[in-house]
Amino acid sequence: MIVSVQLFSRARELASAGTLAVQLPASATVGQLRQALVERQPALAGIVAASRIAVNLDFADDQQTIRETDELAIIPPVSGG
Repeated sequence: MIVSVQLFSRARELASAGTLAVQLPASATVGQLRQALVERQPALAGIVAASRIAVNLDFADDQQTIRETDELAIIPPVSGG
């Protein structure tokens, strides 16, 4: 299956794109999505490891299964002062 992943903040800058299409096996997990993102865009390795992944607007753990129709987003950590 091919899923579309929205990128925000530093992830968007590193990938030079607002969304990425990623090829995953059927019934892939969020953890597999993380691996596929890094394989597709190695520059994202550090930020993907530190980011939360949202599936249909809810934060997901790495064991959650993804469907092709899910809305996916990488939510990088934020800092402020």
